Formats: sequence, structure tokens, C-alpha cells
Amino acid sequence: MTELRTHFHDELERLEHDLVLMGEHAGQMISDSVAALVASDFEAAQGVIDKDDVVDDLYLEVHQRWLATMALQTPVAIDLRLMSVILHVNSHLERIADLAVTIAKITELSQGLPHDPTVISHLQEMGDMVASMVRTVMEAFTSRDLESALELPEMDRPVNRLNRKMVRKVVKFAEETDLLEWGVRMMVVSRTLERAGDNAVDVAEQIAFLLTGEFREFTDASHHD
Repeated sequence: MTELRTHFHDELERLEHDLVLMGEHAGQMISDSVAALVASDFEAAQGVIDKDDVVDDLYLEVHQRWLATMALQTPVAIDLRLMSVILHVNSHLERIADLAVTIAKITELSQGLPHDPTVISHLQEMGDMVASMVRTVMEAFTSRDLESALELPEMDRPVNRLNRKMVRKVVKFAEETDLLEWGVRMMVVSRTLERAGDNAVDVAEQIAFLLTGEFREFTDASHHD
């Protein structure tokens, strides 16, 4: 029995290690995708798209090993909570990587269109914020730091504000057809970054659940920051 429990906890450590690795990849993909957009670097954008295979492989590996562990073991309450959190965090990190790929694809599709430096600056700022959110939340997961996890909603608020500003900015492009086409695509990028930030907040909610045993949503969808 002791040997089985040792094996179980070794497997939990391996699952956590792979989650942290996924978080590193996902956060870097957000940074790289926005950097590629800002620089109109289509080779770098393709690099982000290619890197998604690495995250997808990790996601499937974690998911399959999670299923095998649940089938072969009988987790006690605290371990069952961790297993639940691993499953949810795995999904959120995979989504963040997918959102980075969306930005990279939009960068490629926007080749040759005119652009607005203010919009580009806002997206750079949003990208930096979201990448920082991913790093912070994964550090909170690794160190079991509830206080850091609880900071995520506050980190998300300026991302949401910039996303709303983007809509107002792009509306002003209505009389310039080419710039409007580019602007609409940048609105999608802005919304994509906002969604990536939301996923980081969701990870923070899972960390709080892990550490307190109580699940609560950090943000109210009916409330605008």
C-alpha cells in the first residue's frame, strides 16, 4: 500500500511539473505572438503556430496520465482536490496557447495592411500584462501562494479597460476602408488577449480552491471594471 501511495505522489509531481512547463510555453507564446504582431514579423508568427504542437502534446500527455492515475489509484480528499485542479488548469493553459496561435494567424493575415501606432501600442501593453498574469499565476501554483493567486483579478482589470478602449478607437477608422479592415482584426486580437487574461484568472480560481477547499468566482460577469 505504501509503495502504491509513493507511486501516486510521484505521478502527481510529474503532472505538476508538466503543467508548469505548459504554463511557461503558454506565457511565452502570448509574448511572442504580440511581439510578432508589433514587428510584423511573419516568421516569428509562424514560430508561435508551430510551438502549439508542443503544448498540445503536453496537454494530451497530462490528460492521459491523469485518467490512468484516477483509474489505478483512490485519491483521498486533498489529493482528489489536486487532481481536479490539475485537470482544469491543463485545459486553461491549452486554451491560452491556442489564443496565442489566433494572434499569430491574424498577424499573418494582416500582412500589407496599413496600421495605427496607438492601437499597436495598446496591444503591446495588453500582451505584456497578460504574459505577466500567466507567469504570476503559475508561480502561485508552484509555491501554493494564495495571496498571489488573489492578485489576478486586479491584474486583469487594466486588460479589460484597454480592450474596451480598442472598440472606441477602431470605430474612428470607419471612413478609411483599409485601416478599418486592419482595425477590425486588431479588435479580434484585443478580445483574444482579454480572453487569455480571463483564463489566467480561472487558473487562479483553481489555485484558491486547492488551497482553501472552497470554490468561488473572482469576477462577476455582470460587473464592468
